[in-house]
Amino acid sequence: MGSESEQLELNTDEMSMESEPDTEEMNLITAVNRTLRQEMNRNESVRLLGYDIGPLGGVYRGTEGLLEEFGGERVIDTPLSENGIIGTAAGMAMRGERPVPEIEFMGFFYPAFGQFMYAVVKTYKRTGGELEMPMTVRMPYGGGVKALEYHQESTETYFVHTPGVRVVCASTPAQTKGLLAESIRNDDPVIFLEPKKIYRGVEEPVPTDEYTLPLDEARVVRSGSDVTVLTWGAMVHQANAAAADVDADVEIIDLRSLSPLDIETILDSVSKTGRCVVLHEARRTLGLGAELSALINEYALDRLKAPIKRATGYDAHFPGHDIEDDYLPDDDRARYAIQAVMNYEF
Repeated sequence: MGSESEQLELNTDEMSMESEPDTEEMNLITAVNRTLRQEMNRNESVRLLGYDIGPLGGVYRGTEGLLEEFGGERVIDTPLSENGIIGTAAGMAMRGERPVPEIEFMGFFYPAFGQFMYAVVKTYKRTGGELEMPMTVRMPYGGGVKALEYHQESTETYFVHTPGVRVVCASTPAQTKGLLAESIRNDDPVIFLEPKKIYRGVEEPVPTDEYTLPLDEARVVRSGSDVTVLTWGAMVHQANAAAADVDADVEIIDLRSLSPLDIETILDSVSKTGRCVVLHEARRTLGLGAELSALINEYALDRLKAPIKRATGYDAHFPGHDIEDDYLPDDDRARYAIQAVMNYEF
């Protein structure tokens, strides 16, 4: 897996105060918009396509103002056809462009899965490396906005299970900018997941200069010695809230890259703490938490002081808005899972 060019990677969590980079306070969806503008200015081969991304600026306004700035040949407002959007983006990538298709909601991707499997993820292998597929599929995912069915899916496992594609998930505005920039510059197809629950719920200073973050490294959000919490997306914030309210020294790992996994960071953390909680809003059965549990049991079982505990969504279709809050994992369920592994005795 390669990258278009070597870029200085800036870890915004570890920036030296001496450097004092220029920053701007923004939320996650604004970081998406600024990054798209930055990358379109930087590289003329970057083109956007998707339903309602033109005059409307996207259902969440992620592309607001870009049609006026770059014109209809680079910001392509498509019909409502996810199969057509992904198929068109695949053709653009094959001829050397860097398309960034937007799928309005993760649950709308299913009609496009054939194009994705046939024309995107296997092309590099099928052509013996002759054709690369530098495309980044932006996709709002997850619950938390009281929407209808198919608007709140967390089916990242479908993509993680598919070879030939990177799966990336941001949890903060600063992370979003660095990860999205590197995704667009990367020569592999990338599924870029945007947790819409926190589109406007989290603000922080974001460097105004260009920077990238690696697409294959987890980040340590909080260091601790008693228990590891593995999580990503909006659940990072639930994990932080739980960690602040338990009698334990909690280490929180934001996976960032769901595929490929940063196995070294995961195993190093669990080997250190001896306990692990996996927190995700996707359904429990065959969710990524199952793979993480198997990975830890396979390579670090002898370091565990308690069985791994999962705090997840339920094995049911995403419910109506009136009981959505009961379905989604929150800091209470994360706190319960942490306490369960802390209190376990062999």
